[in-house]
Amino acid sequence: METKISGKEHLFEAAEAVARAAIESVDPGRLIIKNVFRVAAGPSGKDAVTVQGKAFDLGAYDRVFLAAFGKAAEAMAGAMADILGDRLTKGVVVSPDAESGTRGRLEFIKGSHPLPDEGSVEGARRVLALADEAGEKDILFLCVSGGGSALLCLPVPGLTLEDKRRVTSALLKAGADITELNAVRKHLSAVKGGRLARAASPATIVSLVVSDVLENDLASIASGPAHWDGTTFGAARKVLEKYRLWNDAPASVRELIEKGARGEAEETLKEGDPALERVRTFIVGDNMTALRAAKAEAERMGFETIILTSSDSGEARKAALNYAAFLAEMACSAVSLPRPLCLLAGGELTVTVKGKGLGGRNTEFVLASLVELGKGKLAEAFCAACDAPEAGRSAGESGRPALDWLIMSLGTDGLDGPTDAAGAWAGPLTLPRARELGLDPGAYLDDNDSYSFFKETGNLVVTGPTGTNVMDVRLFILRTA
Repeated sequence: METKISGKEHLFEAAEAVARAAIESVDPGRLIIKNVFRVAAGPSGKDAVTVQGKAFDLGAYDRVFLAAFGKAAEAMAGAMADILGDRLTKGVVVSPDAESGTRGRLEFIKGSHPLPDEGSVEGARRVLALADEAGEKDILFLCVSGGGSALLCLPVPGLTLEDKRRVTSALLKAGADITELNAVRKHLSAVKGGRLARAASPATIVSLVVSDVLENDLASIASGPAHWDGTTFGAARKVLEKYRLWNDAPASVRELIEKGARGEAEETLKEGDPALERVRTFIVGDNMTALRAAKAEAERMGFETIILTSSDSGEARKAALNYAAFLAEMACSAVSLPRPLCLLAGGELTVTVKGKGLGGRNTEFVLASLVELGKGKLAEAFCAACDAPEAGRSAGESGRPALDWLIMSLGTDGLDGPTDAAGAWAGPLTLPRARELGLDPGAYLDDNDSYSFFKETGNLVVTGPTGTNVMDVRLFILRTA
């Protein structure tokens, strides 16, 4: 039976259902099954695999290899192994949740994210060895997903794992976006920036990608191991200088980048490189996939639903300020709508860490939104909603219908920064609850302690690791109370 939003239903339950639909739609196994099929349609008279309508005749290849890395690696590899069946020669899976060992024809290796560890290095070695083994008459299926940059980590000779960890950690804390971060990581890696494709050449490579970056930039997803790279050693240096990290970077890193800028170290692969001629790449899931599913669920529940964007970027606090202003403007028109309004957005924000607290980009976004909505005229748009439910009134002091609202932001991977939460949510009662607890939201925000704030108020969203990653999803709900 179709579920409708009633006046008595708590908006959090509705938001939770919409968010769940978004995450379930990008389940990696489902995405593979939806996009990849085994058919008896090969010119050789044997079977073929089709990906989004493009056929790859398995009979034309001597061996079939599989390499999967990223947060979605296990589910993607499992679905592909089922599809390939006995045609699969062997494969390697590098995942943050894997139990290391061999199961069937797949070797599993546990790596680490967001900072690489020895497992990440071993996983990269095993994947690179698999690529090296592939020949001209072989086909290599790659299952690539978010987190692959950390999980597949093999420093170039002369660098250590600790060198890469130090640089990565410093860039993350400085608020570097994924493009900037990867511009550096690719130039310190033996597998990123197309180098995995070079190792596998001249084998055929079919890359199946679950995107966790804006605009599905293939050079950024897992740092583009089978895609050309538009950045250079010089660009990597500029990123480090931008965040004032160059002088503090390990000497080995600075030496390599300087050599590369002089043309004395091998660059990443560039557009048109012959090693990429036999690479075919398919996006099987992305942020818009999740947003469309969220929209369908919200509409099924009775919401008037609009997808605003799948390309949110920049500082979480600045984005929160803009969204808070936008919601305040929408408030006046929302009360006259025949159905409650659900606005959806996606993308990935950043946080420049200056405090000593605990939090991630999603909890920081919600807290910053809450702080902004508690200021001056922004709060006036919602003042009726803050006290009308408790007072039993149907209209605020302005005479307008009382407005109920909710903001939720969460990572589709179930992890928001270095916390066990996916994100957080807030509504009209969140600020009053904080006051009762003696919490100052502005002070928590200044200390980058959004996780602790919402843990106290009971507004964390905890899903646990979801096994997928298509960036973040944000929900904004407005309705008459």
